[in-house]
Amino acid sequence: MPRLRPAAQRLMGARLARSVAQGALVVDFALYVTKLGWSATFLGVVFAAAILVSVVLTATIGPASDRFGRKRFVLAFEVISVIASLIALLSRNPLMLAFAAIIGGFGRGANGAAGPFAPAEQSWLSGFIDKRDFGAVLSLNTAIGFFGMGLGAGLAGIVGTHRSLFYLPLIASLIAALLLILTPDRLRSVEVVRNDEAVAAHAENGLLWRLAGLNMLNGTGIGLTGPFISWWFAARFHAHAAAIGPALALAFVAAGIAALTSGHLTRRLGVVRTVVLMRGIGLISLFALPFAPSFGAATAIYAMRSAFNRGTAGARQAVALGLVRGDRRGLAASVNTISVLVPRGIAPALAGVLFESGALAAPFLIAGLFQGAYLLLYPRVFAAHDPSRP
Repeated sequence: MPRLRPAAQRLMGARLARSVAQGALVVDFALYVTKLGWSATFLGVVFAAAILVSVVLTATIGPASDRFGRKRFVLAFEVISVIASLIALLSRNPLMLAFAAIIGGFGRGANGAAGPFAPAEQSWLSGFIDKRDFGAVLSLNTAIGFFGMGLGAGLAGIVGTHRSLFYLPLIASLIAALLLILTPDRLRSVEVVRNDEAVAAHAENGLLWRLAGLNMLNGTGIGLTGPFISWWFAARFHAHAAAIGPALALAFVAAGIAALTSGHLTRRLGVVRTVVLMRGIGLISLFALPFAPSFGAATAIYAMRSAFNRGTAGARQAVALGLVRGDRRGLAASVNTISVLVPRGIAPALAGVLFESGALAAPFLIAGLFQGAYLLLYPRVFAAHDPSRP
């Protein structure tokens, strides 16, 4: 692992603080609002609205941060998170709490990232990393988020479904804000500007379009299964929250370990080969999961699937950010995020119909086809643009 600059360490510390709170909310938020009388339909509408807001903001934040700097946008996220947490602590009114959930991202989880402001955060962090180290450092950053999510999921059982739960995101945002205030901004990376700016931008835009197309395949595969995994465990094995919570915590920890492994492999095999190798193992696990004979076996397979799939998140970020020059990385991060987020918001509708009809295996198999296509095309498109190449 390359030596981290103090500024990068502070940004990662902010991610760790956020991830603990997000992990707890993934487990407890839905249970809390259900206890308050929310219907599943209303909760689904709130989650859908949160995704819509995220898409709109993500589309604008990344490019804006390229022009105006990263720091102010990420700090704005912490302010919004503080406001959302205070609303949740002070009110049980359904509309007020729904508003807080939408702007604060309660219950959705983001691996410690700054929600729709994550493109600014990613490009800010990349300014403190040498390009050849993108894979290793961004994988470490991802691992920190997964370990924090796992810790938060474990804490969820201790905190319980009480209003005091929202002290966690409040404290996390205050800690993160302090670390961000102490971190210098990097308006533009110092790089050699090419003679023909228009030609360079056109080439980069072509790569970003290809990235978006592949991510649509990946996002569809994720959306077909990810949001329903707790529901599937309950429907398939009659498992309860007391068993599902530790299973998800185990999956987060496994993903964190895999992300660290991914960072090591990027320095040996290159970033693109690492993604293909690990996602290939994850794809096999995805096809095996719906046929698991017991809850224990399903938990183990899901943890493996989570590890090898989610563990490549940092490496995939490295590829996306490496496609463009430093002063366009906010745009690249936005494209990378939105192109996964949109199909993740649409695909659950199809999955819900299939699951409701009793087809408990079909969504997993269809998801495997989408992610298999993604895995087949990924090295063909990006092998020549591996950021680890000299």
